[in-house]
Amino acid sequence: MTGSMRTYGDGCTSAHALDVVGERWALLIVRDLLFGPKRFTDLRVGLPQGSPNVLSQRLRELEESGVVRRRKLPAPASAMVYELTEWGAELEPVLLGLQRWGAGSPAFAHDVPLGCDAAMLALRNAFDPETAGDLAVTVEVRFETATFRVQVADGALAIARGAADQHDVAVTTDPDTLESVAFGLQTLRAAERAGRLEVDGDWRLLQQFMALFQVPP
Repeated sequence: MTGSMRTYGDGCTSAHALDVVGERWALLIVRDLLFGPKRFTDLRVGLPQGSPNVLSQRLRELEESGVVRRRKLPAPASAMVYELTEWGAELEPVLLGLQRWGAGSPAFAHDVPLGCDAAMLALRNAFDPETAGDLAVTVEVRFETATFRVQVADGALAIARGAADQHDVAVTTDPDTLESVAFGLQTLRAAERAGRLEVDGDWRLLQQFMALFQVPP
């Protein structure tokens, strides 16, 4: 525990975990780094309600605690990015559980815009490996501010930030529409007709892909 961080002074390891990631914005920073590194400016885009000073402070605390590290990308990018350490990445099941738990809240506001990383985490949460069976498909999901590659193979789902080297189908949409289609709240065709979704590639594979996500009761 660093001197700059507050502590509950409780010997339980859950209290220590909250010492490390319990401050406002900390877990959302972790969420937005789950699928790959980000520059500070990208984190700001994904967390627009967080002030630059607060996000900088949280990143500094997470780095001091060993949850996050900084790394310089090789040329020609040569940009400084933040990424999760191996220990930090172990928070993924915690975030998945929080997302499921929060979905049951009677006070949850359904009209608040959804972020890119939150939408991809929702896909991870709702993926049904039994339905996937032996389906093998790579989908490139293109949002206005980010692109993700989503691969299904051997009954498993892998999501990473960045474009795919090769993909079977690409989808250009927004996070809310992606979640709505994946969870069966509207069809692909309806989203396309509404101008909320564009498809480049194999429609049949995309329909099979969208059927892999089951909304929990």
